[in-house]
Amino acid sequence: MNDDDDLMASFHSGQLHANEASVPDGLCWVSIVSCLLLACSYVGSLYVWKSDLPRDHPAVIKRRFTSVLIVSALSPVFVWAWKDFTGIQPGPSLLALMGIRLEGLIPAIILPLLLTMVLFLGPLIQLAMDYPWGFIDGMKVVVDPCFWSLCLSDMRWLRNQVVAPLTEELVFRACMLPMLVPCAGPSTAIFTCPLFFGVAHFHHVIELLRFRQGTVSGIFLSAVFQFSYTAVFGAYTAFIFIRTGHLVGPVLCHSFCNYMGFPALSTALDHPHRLTILSFYVLGVVLFFLLIFPMTDPLFYGFPTPVCTLTSTPGSICS
Repeated sequence: MNDDDDLMASFHSGQLHANEASVPDGLCWVSIVSCLLLACSYVGSLYVWKSDLPRDHPAVIKRRFTSVLIVSALSPVFVWAWKDFTGIQPGPSLLALMGIRLEGLIPAIILPLLLTMVLFLGPLIQLAMDYPWGFIDGMKVVVDPCFWSLCLSDMRWLRNQVVAPLTEELVFRACMLPMLVPCAGPSTAIFTCPLFFGVAHFHHVIELLRFRQGTVSGIFLSAVFQFSYTAVFGAYTAFIFIRTGHLVGPVLCHSFCNYMGFPALSTALDHPHRLTILSFYVLGVVLFFLLIFPMTDPLFYGFPTPVCTLTSTPGSICS
């Protein structure tokens, strides 16, 4: 090793120790409390309106749109206050840390969504087999302005495909991950962040119990399943956010998964072409795990991604 190499090694080592020394005491407690407050604010905003109507009623959805959008618009304030309180001075801007940036935007729109579609290859093939129209007819519907006009006038469609994916990914990924990564590191943050997301979905139990939509045991079993599913999904979108450094990828994947729903394995097992469909289910899962790292390579999106600059131990997740 020559003198220049020694100098560079000393410089990087010094920077690493400086970063570790700059992490304030109690950072993890501040980060966790900030995330809890943010999650409580989001869920609490759904219940500021007094109503005896169910959650799918258009009037309830419109009111909740208002409160959730206000909380989501104010959520960057939590990150700014956390940054100011802890004294952490990241290089990237606040918007860049939250995944709102131009570098690598086109790959961030396309690749994570394609990866998610690969995972759902089985359900997509099943949907294509059961769909009464051909491909050309389907494309005509997609480009028809009347179709989109009907969608945009449907409050449930707007909630499931637009507002919920955008606001939940902004709050639970774009705002929470920059606060968790400096404390826990990227890998641990990926599995910590979804816990706030999963617990936040427990509020559906209140609605089901209130309107007596099932037995108590059935409702709680459903809530446990939903917590597990949303936690796994939250880990996946947190992984995408950290790897790509963009908010748009998780939002599009969230919207797509809301549209597809949980794979209907029981229906696939009873399908006349079940062997073909189940083969595509397996193929989709295998391809997904083969492609998950190549298709989310940070080099496509601007290396290093902004949130990865917040830690001195990025690991393989950030590279």
